[in-house]
Amino acid sequence: MKVILIDDEPTMHLILRKMLVKLPGIQVAGAFTDTKSASSFLKENADIGLVFVDISMPGESGMEFAAKLDASGSPIQVVFVTSHKEFALNAYDLSVLDYVVKPVSRERLQRSVDRALANRRSLHTPSFPAPASADPGKIVLTMLGDVVVSSGAGRVKWISRKCAELFAYLLLYRGKRIPRSRLVSDIFGGMHQANAEKYLNTTVYQLRKSLAPLGLREAVCSENDGYALELKDAVIDYAEFESQAGSLPSIDAGNVEKAQQIERLYTGDLFGDKAYVWAIQETEHYAQLYASFVKRLAAALISLEDTTSASKLLMKLNERNPLDETVMRQLMTIREMAGDKKGLTALYTGYVRLLSRELGIRPSEELIAHYDLLISRIRISDKNK
Repeated sequence: MKVILIDDEPTMHLILRKMLVKLPGIQVAGAFTDTKSASSFLKENADIGLVFVDISMPGESGMEFAAKLDASGSPIQVVFVTSHKEFALNAYDLSVLDYVVKPVSRERLQRSVDRALANRRSLHTPSFPAPASADPGKIVLTMLGDVVVSSGAGRVKWISRKCAELFAYLLLYRGKRIPRSRLVSDIFGGMHQANAEKYLNTTVYQLRKSLAPLGLREAVCSENDGYALELKDAVIDYAEFESQAGSLPSIDAGNVEKAQQIERLYTGDLFGDKAYVWAIQETEHYAQLYASFVKRLAAALISLEDTTSASKLLMKLNERNPLDETVMRQLMTIREMAGDKKGLTALYTGYVRLLSRELGIRPSEELIAHYDLLISRIRISDKNK
């Protein structure tokens, strides 16, 4: 996928380009210091799929630039890269793909790119059980890492954050009638009852209006003092991930590449950083499903001696949960395979300190024994050299 960079600081062009060129599937097609020149370039290059843009710039701001793209129905995805945290809520009202705060890490940039590539695959890959990619009516729901509804005709612009939340809620229970009383309690809890009911009415109206440009206004059905979401042939990313992950009960040399493709479908936790209280159980379910799948994939990669790929995946899990002993065990095994005694010891002792500091406990006897075994293997290997 081709991307462009827009930032009035040329130094940021160098920083972003250096990180982006290392990411597979990404080609930096241009870098601009203002939105006017970038807009002219986009008019002549219809194959640009992603824009990284700063918000605060001389002349037209990044926010104004993104708003124009949004209003035109452009399929180009936008990621804000900025120092201004306070603009985050307004940015998401523009339905941008992501909002990254400087200084930017390669891992954070990777998540944005993964999400963009997943959206692109959803719209153009015929492997999903959905209408052909040429069909402009094909609906793609990106709920891992965000709340985005899109099709070949464009993407939904949420009128309010609450209507996006209501859509996410109804989606989890799609096809089922949800009583108004339950919606009031779960989504508008804490408000006065009368105000909450009025707010629900307004939000339902806003939701239908938001969905109308993609022909989905009637998808929100009123049924017996409740509402239901009726979607046909929609591609839902979290359902697709769960289905494909479940299709591989075992991972080996014959399907490891497919497994790696499936792992990339998980572009973030359910609904991203929205942190809906009512979705805690479902969010945890998919997070655990992802962690379990990655551990199986890492084990297969280790057995195939592809320790570089395995290590990258395991470090992602370690970042999410540094207390996971299974992940630590696999990382330690990779260090032993490399004959890295110093690295193995540092990894293990760091984990021991973490357990002591955070939980006041020691590692399990199994992990202690595993460490001793790996150290002894390295010593024997060193003696035989």
